[in-house]
Amino acid sequence: MTEKTELAHIGVVGLAVMGSNLARNFAHNGNTVAVYNRSPEKTHKLIEEHGSEGNFIPSETVEDFVASLARPRKAIIMVQAGKATDAVIDQMAAAMDEGDIIIDGGNALYTDTIRREKEVAAKGKHFVGAGISGGEEGALNGPSIMPGGPAESWKTLGPILESIAAKVDGTPCVTHIGPDGAGHFVKMVHNGIEYADMQVIGEAYQLLRYGAGLEPAEIAAVFKEWNSGDLDSYLIEITAEVLAQTDPETGKPLVDVIVDAAGQKGTGRWTAINGLELGVPVTAIAEAVFARALSSATEQRAAAQEGELPAGVIETDVDKQAFIEDVRQALYASKLIAYSQGFDEIKAGSEQFGWDVDPRDLATIWRGGCIIRAKFLDRIREAYDTNPQLSALILDPYFKGELSELIAPWRRVVVTATQLGLPVPVFASSLSYYDSLRAERLPAALIQGQRDFFGAHTFKRVDKEGTFHIEWSADRSLSEL
Repeated sequence: MTEKTELAHIGVVGLAVMGSNLARNFAHNGNTVAVYNRSPEKTHKLIEEHGSEGNFIPSETVEDFVASLARPRKAIIMVQAGKATDAVIDQMAAAMDEGDIIIDGGNALYTDTIRREKEVAAKGKHFVGAGISGGEEGALNGPSIMPGGPAESWKTLGPILESIAAKVDGTPCVTHIGPDGAGHFVKMVHNGIEYADMQVIGEAYQLLRYGAGLEPAEIAAVFKEWNSGDLDSYLIEITAEVLAQTDPETGKPLVDVIVDAAGQKGTGRWTAINGLELGVPVTAIAEAVFARALSSATEQRAAAQEGELPAGVIETDVDKQAFIEDVRQALYASKLIAYSQGFDEIKAGSEQFGWDVDPRDLATIWRGGCIIRAKFLDRIREAYDTNPQLSALILDPYFKGELSELIAPWRRVVVTATQLGLPVPVFASSLSYYDSLRAERLPAALIQGQRDFFGAHTFKRVDKEGTFHIEWSADRSLSEL
């Protein structure tokens, strides 16, 4: 622990597990770190347990904390999103001077970040909303960091954030995403992709368990093998670990004693809502959010089971080994759709808010530290390197080639799951999304006809320009408006 006469390179406010680990990460990488928590006990605990790991300057008041920071002062807030964040920002802004930088490292809604950036800028200070992914381990050992805010702030913050970020091939998993709320927007979509990724992995497990009849330990071995190929990713890796774990109390597979009701903190829901607002069909993400909601509808599920809703299962012979391989390929295809839809949403948000987010940067910084890190992110980066204006990731030649091999097993899996009565909402909706993209005609033509019938909403024609309406309640003549 350093003396108060030394000034800190950066400060951390909020010393729960994430904030504490982030402060330690800064210290491990040669930074002197000021630390402050509203409850001094957490500050004392950090210093008592980890003070020997580097240079820390603890404070018990906001004024002392700010005074311990070198100019331009840099303080990263790691507190609960919402009112608590606003309160700490107000405290920091009041105590800091012009040109100082306040960083929100929590999972804030990007519209809140846009508002906060304007409010702090009006006071002469800088505000940076930074998405941080990697959980507790990433915060300590190297996260993926997605900072937004003014470009001027990045010049000051860049080196210190690069010092703690995960590294892949020597490249830090952090870059300036864009102005105001860009960083938190990208982190929001990252988390939405994470929801979809976790759900399709869960669906694959369900199919192997109840379609192929494998036990959790056997499925763990399958996932471990899958992690050495195209599916190589953090989430596949930890899935194998979870499925191999036995419950210390009962000796049963741990997955069998965990209540099957998944929680959520909101970022996936935000991603789905924003997709609707932008008119971007992020169906894989939305279905993953709904799947968690349905899993938590425990009373309704119990009532449905007690009511013995008919299953209507169609007896199907499953070739175990062939089915396992089909599930692997369907999982890969569904993951590609989730990432493609996520990048579509980021592109749309960037265009709406004028952020100029570069998808190549995201594919680069998501390769390490973050929860959705995966081998094929290198391929995604190559796709956008080749064509930065790619209209959809799955239209890249490499991924089109991959999908041409995956489509048949993907269809077989969805059919088999339906026959067996096994729910696969993201597998199935992702396949429908794929088929909708490639369809020459969609039933939207009929929908436009219906809308014109009951609401005179008009329609366009395929054979000439203009806007048209049928006089449905009269002589049904065609009029051009």
